[in-house]
Amino acid sequence: MNWNTIVSAEELLKHLHDPDWIIVDARFALGDAQAGEQAWQTAHLPNASYVHLDRDLSDKQKPAQFGRHPLPNADDFCHTLMRCGVSRQSQVVVYDASDGAMAASRFWYLLRLLGHEKVAVLDGGFAGWLELGLPVNSDAPTHLPSLYHADFDRAKMVVADVVENNLASNQFLLLDARAPERYRGEIEPIDKVAGHIPGALNRPYGLNMENGRFRSPDSLKQDFLEMLGEHSASETILYCGSGVTACHNLLAMEIAGLSGAKIFPPSWSGWINNVDHPVATGK
Repeated sequence: MNWNTIVSAEELLKHLHDPDWIIVDARFALGDAQAGEQAWQTAHLPNASYVHLDRDLSDKQKPAQFGRHPLPNADDFCHTLMRCGVSRQSQVVVYDASDGAMAASRFWYLLRLLGHEKVAVLDGGFAGWLELGLPVNSDAPTHLPSLYHADFDRAKMVVADVVENNLASNQFLLLDARAPERYRGEIEPIDKVAGHIPGALNRPYGLNMENGRFRSPDSLKQDFLEMLGEHSASETILYCGSGVTACHNLLAMEIAGLSGAKIFPPSWSGWINNVDHPVATGK
């Protein structure tokens, strides 16, 4: 069976030493960019390689219009995959500290952009793995050399022009994955402007979780369908502060069987870089 959304710790345990299964640690903490890597050095799932949100899953050299976490170039990301031992045939499992938002879902999204279907987020993350008393170590991973060459599917992402045109056309529904108070513009601890893209609805990514795990497909589907209204999943654009936690909503929609939504990678931090872009506050 190919796992392409989430996988349980119990299922991963069965394949822990399967050479076709590649495990990746994507733990990252906002405000302490070294914390995730230091945690990996202390203890990680057996043979798990580490990927860093800023270094490996973003290209911080790109200008501000691409947001705080611009997408990496496809070639650079492919080099990261080869370092981790990922080939086109690999079943990849990625995890972070707990809920998948920082930054396992981002890694999952990037692989899906390359057309790699066999990638799943570990449900419950590192915390859930530890709760079950499953094995960890601090050993350096060992992988056979791999080759990986692919390009991102640009049709699966949205550029600013599409969002700008949508202000008048309302062709797409925008869902903002940030906390409600940031969406409403009451606080803004990270970006220079508070508020949200006009017309967007708020879907905090935390609503996808229950007791540290993703909610059932049926309950997620019901929630998202209520928000989408007359729009289909393919008429939905997801964003957040910098394009990272929006991936969590995309993953949740895939779990719910609602495929086809797209991410606006620059997200709020890229949107406000253009002073001509309008800003909304409140509900």
